[in-house]
Order: sequence, then structure tokens, then C-alpha cells
Amino acid sequence: MTTAAEVNLEVLLDFVKRNRGFDFTGYKRSSLERRIGKRMEEVGAAGYPDYLDYLEVHQDEFVLLFNTILINVTGFFRDPPTWDYLREDVLPALVAAHGPDDPIRVWCTGCASGEEAYTVAMVLADLLGVGDFRERVKIYATDVDEEALQTARAASYSAKQVEPVPREALDRYFERSTGRYGFRPDLRRTVIFGRNDLVQDAPISRIDLLLCRNTLMYFNAETQARILRRFHFALEDAGALVLGKSEMLITHGGLFQPIDLKRRVFRTAGVGAPRERLHFPPSGGGEGTGDGEPSLRDSAFDASPVAQIVIDGQATLTAVNQAAREMLGLNAGDLGRPLQDLEVSYRPLELRSHLDQLRADGQPVALRGVSWRPPAGRSRVLDVQLTPLTDGDERYGASVAYVDVTSTRALQDELDRSRHELEQAYEELQSTVEELETTNEELQSSNEELETTNEELQSTNEELETMNEELQSTNEELETINDELRIRGVELDAVNGLLETILATLGKAVVVLDAGLTVRVWNRHAEELWGVRAEEADGQSFLGLDIGLPVEALRACI
Repeated sequence: MTTAAEVNLEVLLDFVKRNRGFDFTGYKRSSLERRIGKRMEEVGAAGYPDYLDYLEVHQDEFVLLFNTILINVTGFFRDPPTWDYLREDVLPALVAAHGPDDPIRVWCTGCASGEEAYTVAMVLADLLGVGDFRERVKIYATDVDEEALQTARAASYSAKQVEPVPREALDRYFERSTGRYGFRPDLRRTVIFGRNDLVQDAPISRIDLLLCRNTLMYFNAETQARILRRFHFALEDAGALVLGKSEMLITHGGLFQPIDLKRRVFRTAGVGAPRERLHFPPSGGGEGTGDGEPSLRDSAFDASPVAQIVIDGQATLTAVNQAAREMLGLNAGDLGRPLQDLEVSYRPLELRSHLDQLRADGQPVALRGVSWRPPAGRSRVLDVQLTPLTDGDERYGASVAYVDVTSTRALQDELDRSRHELEQAYEELQSTVEELETTNEELQSSNEELETTNEELQSTNEELETMNEELQSTNEELETINDELRIRGVELDAVNGLLETILATLGKAVVVLDAGLTVRVWNRHAEELWGVRAEEADGQSFLGLDIGLPVEALRACI
């Protein structure tokens, strides 16, 4: 039963297809739900309808959504054992199958930022030589992500990205400039980048090597089958298909056969061999030509383990062997009777119409899988063979052989059922492996983001450490100033003490005022003279003190 969330997801995918031409309906729903859910969480959308409304308003969100769904994880010489096998076994055989001037065409699907396309270019250039490579090789690299294709066309990579490239290949095929590595321009012209949607667009034809690594795993089984049929059309008879380590072709044996299953390298399957058929020796009739031959022939006929009857040209039963008597319930009294009077004419199958066809065509008639349930006994499955009996050009009857294939059919049904269950188990296993690989890709992408964040945090930490050292240096300077101020404070205290001693020894009342007539010094003799303590007078306006004198009259003098 379809849930509301599933319906809303389909509506969202249809909206994206109509507005941007990206058809994600063939992608696995579990992967789409994870990737779209990530964008919904980042923009704060509560559900698919809210996110659809957000897309209608924020057109730039489409780019972020596509970048999230289309996980562009690739690299030079990714999965090295596969490239070693291609270099040593597959590509030499592929080149040897071509003439010295024949073109070699390569299709790299889901190329992302181009590393894989340039990797196959380096391998073929090593194999053919740079001159022949430029003349004979065309590499078509396609993807649905235009942003990734722009990066691929630039053919410029950082030092970290080219780390997997062997040093000799790096020196031979790359040019270093401003800390980045650019693929050689003369070889770059053999690599043609373009947008191609494997689900909607027509395949590139006459391909000798087709690379589709870890791309099929994002599609559901029906879409995978459609894409593989296009790959089968695209590949030449001697061509090779290379898949990712998480992809298998268990259920597509009619299209591709493995060259090396471990490394996921396949070739197109040829026309299947015809099915084996069960042949019955033709029964003889008529008179013998040697002494004792009729008796020997009759004994062999009667002892045959295959139930067999013989009918003459007048549709009369003329011979029945022992196996037929036991299987069909016939006896000696039935010999010479017209076939139409016997039950065997319509059980286990209608014989008369097939005998008419036999007389008209003169060709044997084989009937497979005839179901029959005898009156007493279990159900059986028979293969029935009608063979014309002739003497030169003259036909004089027919032999009908009944082969009991009940056990064989049961075994075949059991085998088919087991094969079907095995295919289902393989498909489930493949789906699980593909989802695991998808998760690994996502984790790798997240890990790269975390590494970038970690580097930024490390840079910030270094800046903080530098600031801490500067603060520590400033703190030391402040401590030095503090020490100087402390010394000066001690000196000031000594001066103040000396001043107080001088004022105390003068023997007169002394008051010192500042420019605002505020008391700054009030010595002990002043306390005794006016009865006001220094603590009470300090900081007070002198003219406002109640000391029993008309101090206001002193304002003009002061």
C-alpha cells in the first residue's frame, strides 16, 4: 500500500523533472529519501510538500539538491586491481582484435569530474604509444551533472587529487602550473565530455570499452535492465563492459557474460546455444529382410523401456510393447481394433488430430509436458513423440512413444524454483551491497567535509595559539608596569609619610586646598584647633565646613 510520503516524493520528483529535466524516477527510493532528506533538514523543510514550495521560491536550491543526489566520488586509478587487469589482459586483447589503423572507441559513463576518463587515456597511451593514441582513440566521457563536467573539461587537479597517479605517468601526462596539475592538451583533445542521461538519452554506438563503475547501483532493477540493454546495443561484439565493485549482472546473463567476475569485467553474450532435444529412434515396420530379424526386432520393441504403440495407415492399432500395456492399460485383445474405439485415442491426449497432421506433413510431431492422471495412480507428465513409418516413399503408419518425464519435470521445476530463489537472493544481496556502497560513498563525502572542517579548525586553533602568545607577552609587559607602579606607590607612600611628618612638626594648623577649594590636607594641629578630624574634612569644600569661623569671608583672599 502506497503511503502519503511515497506519493509526495513522486510528486516532488515529477516537479524536478518538469522544471529542470532531471529524471530521478528510476533511482532507488531509499537513496533518494536519504539524499533529499539531507537537503530538507538543512533548509528546515518539514516534509516533501514544504520542500517543493521552497524549491519554487529558491531556484538556486536546485543546484544544491542535484549536487547532493549526484554523489561525485571518483579518482585516478580507482580500485587499482581492476586497472591492472585492464592494462595487462583486457586492453591488449581488445587492441589486437583491431587492425593497425582501426579506431578504438571508449565510453566512460558517470565520469563526474573526469579522473576516470583521463586514467583510461593514460593506460591506452602507454599501450599504443602517444602517436597512435592521438590518431586512433576517442574517449567519450558523459555525466548528467553539468557542474562536474565543467570541472572535467578544465582538466586541472590539485596535488592531493593526483596522488594515486604513478610518478612516471604524472611526469609524462601532466603539466604543473601554480601548484595544480593539468592534463596534456594534445592528449586532452581525444577526450570528449558531454551530458548524457543513461535513462533518457540514446547510447553512444560502436563502443569497444564501456566503463560504468558504481553508477548502476543508484538505479532500481527495472531501470538497470533498461540501461543494460542500451549498453548491449552500444558495445561491439568483441567489446568489454567494466562495472564497479558493488555491481553484478546475475540476472542479465542473456545480455552479458563475465570475462572476470571478480573484477566485474563482462563481454556481450552471443546467440544462445539451442536447447538440447530428446530424440527417439524411429520405429521400424513391415517385413524383415533376413532370417530371424522380425523376431529380434519384435523382442527389442517389446523390451523397450519407453511406452510405444504402432498405428497403421488405416488408423488401426497394430503393435503395443510391454511398457505401453502397463502404462496405458492395453492388452492383446486391443490389437487390430480401430484407434477411435480405444481410450488411448483421447487419453492422455487427443491423438487423432496429431496423426492427421503427421499424415499431412510427413514430419515427426513432438508434444512436451502432457499432463495425465490415470484412473488409478498419481499424476504424470509425459513427452509424446509421433514418428511416421515409411518404406521408401510410401507411408504405412506411425509410431507413438510415451516418455514419462514426471520425475524430470519435478526436478526441473525444483531447479527453476531454486534458481529463481537464488536469483532473488542475489538481487537482494546486490541491492544490499549497492546500498552499502552508496552509504560508503556518502560517508566518504562526509569524511572529506569533516577533514576540510578539521583543517579549518586547526587553522583557527593556530591563530588562537598565536593570539594567546601575544596576550601572554602583553601580560608580561603589564606585570612589569605593575611592578614599576608598585615601586612608585611605595615611593609615594614614603613621600606622603615624610610630608605628614613635616606638617605635624610645623606646630601650626595647616590646610591645603585644590583649585575648587576642596580640602586635600588637614594636619593634626588643624584637628586640635577646630575640632574637626582629617577624615571628616578630607574631600569637603573648605567654605562649607562648620569650624566656628566666618570662612566665607576668606573666599576673596583665597
